[in-house]
Amino acid sequence: MSLGTILLIVVILALVGVLPVWPHASSWGYRPSGLVGVVLVILIVLFVTGRL
Repeated sequence: MSLGTILLIVVILALVGVLPVWPHASSWGYRPSGLVGVVLVILIVLFVTGRL
């Protein structure tokens, strides 16, 4: 596995962890998942273009 693949998996797990359906994140709203989602989209674009 390359570093980019491992980083992509970690960001996907972080996105699942900050969803507001979990009890620890119920008061956070959608802002953390939105930020992690943006980071995920950026990493996917970099991974597809071959820069990561």
